[in-house]
Amino acid sequence: QVQLVESGGGLVQAGGSLKLSCVASEIIFRINTMYWYRQAPGKQRAFIARTGTGASTNYAESVKGRFTISRDNAKTTLYLQMNSLTPEDAAIYYCAAGPSGRQPRYWGQGTQVTVSS
Repeated sequence: QVQLVESGGGLVQAGGSLKLSCVASEIIFRINTMYWYRQAPGKQRAFIARTGTGASTNYAESVKGRFTISRDNAKTTLYLQMNSLTPEDAAIYYCAAGPSGRQPRYWGQGTQVTVSS
């Protein structure tokens, strides 16, 4: 079975922080690059961050220095630590997985992040 389950979204005041989690099956976590995307109302789904099966990471310019992607291999869990949140960060955040260098193949259900000003 392939499954990605996000959690941790909610309502936060501007300037605050949230930490998102994504639990994946062991085989998916082991063989795939993991991603975070987000989609705001009226906009296309946008890449936020990536981490490979090793230590490699990559971030969208809009979140560099504020967001941190990490993975816990023992728990087969992906994280996104989000700091200094602004209303522009409000979106549905999606966990995704897929082969390195290709478009993500598997997607979670998404978790809503709302930022109040």
